[in-house]
Amino acid sequence: MFKSLSLKVILFGFIFTFFSSFGQSYFIGIFNSSIRADLSISHGQFGTIYASATLLSSLILIWVGKKIDDMDVFKFSIFVIILLSIACYFFSTIKIIPLLFIGIFLLRLSGQGLMSHTASTTVSRYFEKTRGKALSVTWLGLSAAEFVLPILIVSLLTITSWRNIWISISILVLIFLPLTSFILIKKLKLDSRENSIEDLVSENSNIKQWSRSEVLKDYRFYIISLNMLSLPSIATGVFVYQSFILTSKNWGPYIMAQSFMAYSVLSVITLSISGFLIDKYSSRKLLIFMNIPLFMSAIILHSFNSPYSSFIFLGLIGISNGFANVLGSSTWAEIYGVKYIGSIKALTSGLMVFATAVGTAVFGILIDYGYTINSIAVFSAIYIAIIVILLFFFRKKIEPTYI
Repeated sequence: MFKSLSLKVILFGFIFTFFSSFGQSYFIGIFNSSIRADLSISHGQFGTIYASATLLSSLILIWVGKKIDDMDVFKFSIFVIILLSIACYFFSTIKIIPLLFIGIFLLRLSGQGLMSHTASTTVSRYFEKTRGKALSVTWLGLSAAEFVLPILIVSLLTITSWRNIWISISILVLIFLPLTSFILIKKLKLDSRENSIEDLVSENSNIKQWSRSEVLKDYRFYIISLNMLSLPSIATGVFVYQSFILTSKNWGPYIMAQSFMAYSVLSVITLSISGFLIDKYSSRKLLIFMNIPLFMSAIILHSFNSPYSSFIFLGLIGISNGFANVLGSSTWAEIYGVKYIGSIKALTSGLMVFATAVGTAVFGILIDYGYTINSIAVFSAIYIAIIVILLFFFRKKIEPTYI
C-alpha cells in the first residue's frame, strides 16, 4: 500500500502525534489536582489560566505554523522538538501562577499545536491518492498514547512527584525525537513526495488552489470550522476537569484513566475505518457524521452515574475523535487544494487550539458558578445539535471549487 519512503513519512507522523500528547489537554489534565494543590488555586482559576495560555498559543501557532511551507521539514521538526523539550522542563519548575501561564502556553504551542501540525501537514502534503489511509495511520500515534499514558502517569504519581515526571519527559523528547526525525525525514524533499506539488496541481488542474486569505473570505470555511471545533472545545473541558467529573459522579480515581483505554481503542478502530471511507467516499460526505457520537456522549454523561458509563461516555468521544483526526486534515486539502495547505493547516490548527481555550474557560466558569456536570452536559448537547443541523443544511455546498 505504501512505498519505503512513504512508510518513513507515516512513521514520522505517528511518532509526532504520539509525542504531541505532552501538550494535549487529556495529558495535562491528569496533573490538574497536583498543580492546583501546589499553587493553591481553584478549578476556575486553573481554567482561566489554561484558557488564556491556550488562546495565546493559538494566535502564535497561526504565524509560526505557516513557516513549514517555507522551511525544510527536518529543520522545522528540530525546532519544534527543542521547543517541546524546553516546555516540558520549564513546566516542572513552576511555583507561581505567572510561570504556570508561561508553562501551559509553551506546552500547548509546542505539543498540541506544532507537533500535531508538523505531523498532519507533512503527511497531507506527501500523500494524495492514499491521503485518508496515511492520515488514519498517522493519528494512531495519538490514540496509542491515549491508551498507554493515562494509566501509566496515574501509577507514576503514586511513587514520584509530578515535577520529576515532566523532567523525565523533557529528557526523553530531547534524546529520542531528533534521532528518529533524522532517520525518517532528513532526505525528504519536495521532489520525493508521492506526487510533487506541481504534479498534484496538474492532476487536479480544474480544482482551485485556495490561498489562506481566500479561504478566510469563504463562508463554507466557517461552517466547517464550527463542526471541526466542537470536539476540541468540549473534549478539552472534559479532559482538563476530569477530577471534577470524578468527584461529581463519585467515581474512583482510576476510572477515568481506565476509561481512556476505551477512548483510545475506539479512536483506533474509527481511524482505521475512516481512512478507507475517506479515500472511497470523500471527507466532505463523512463530515456530517463526525459529531453524532459526541452528542451521544453528552447524553450519556447527563443520564448515567454508574462508573461503567464512563467507558461508554469516553468511548463515544473516542469515535468522534477518530473521525476528527483524519477529517481535520483531509477535508481542507480536499476542498481547498494542497498548494497552500501548510498555511491553511496553520490557521485551522490555531483555531483548534483556540477552541480548546474557549472550552476550558467555559467549563471552569460554569463550575465556579455552581453548575453541575449534568447541566454542562446538556449545554454541550444543545451546542452540538445546532452545529450538526447547520452543516446538514449546507452539506451540498461543501464541494471543491472547479475552474
